[in-house]
Amino acid sequence: MNPDARRELIPRDATLHLIGALDDMNAKLLDAAERWHLLDETGHVPATPSYADLLQQAADAQALSRDVVRMTTEFARTAHSTNRAGSAVLAHLATAATMSSHAAPYFAETAETALFLPRSSSPTDRHHRENRMVIDHATARAYLRRTSESLRDAVKELDAHLDFHRFFPTPSRPDSPAPAPSRPSARHR
Repeated sequence: MNPDARRELIPRDATLHLIGALDDMNAKLLDAAERWHLLDETGHVPATPSYADLLQQAADAQALSRDVVRMTTEFARTAHSTNRAGSAVLAHLATAATMSSHAAPYFAETAETALFLPRSSSPTDRHHRENRMVIDHATARAYLRRTSESLRDAVKELDAHLDFHRFFPTPSRPDSPAPAPSRPSARHR
């Protein structure tokens, strides 16, 4: 077995753990992108959009981003982040960290515009603000989806890396120590 190739391996357990964490985060991001809506059932901005609800979306997006950045930082600090597979994973995680950090400000802008929507000076001003809200909210959701795509790409890299593991089986080791040889009892001598 080539020791240089062996050094390129991210341990199987660490790889599986990271895949699980990334899959969980991906599910949260996709859920948020699908669940957080601005428009009502008719496809229009509500007459009085809830500032509190929209600001909560910004807070939740920021929490998601913090988790993505934390995962990226933790992986970047491992020795595995510098090998071939780890570098590819880290590149996807870095993109995810950047994309996720852009979502929260757009959700916050949407909320701020909603707060001032009732103070619009004219129907044209209101229409402009509503359009701005729709664009900002859609952009924020798009950033969540792009974050999700980057995490998905990182998982694909890790899956391919797991396939690489089969060429380097781990040495078998006994699960428990071998039993000590028994000594015949005094009666059987």
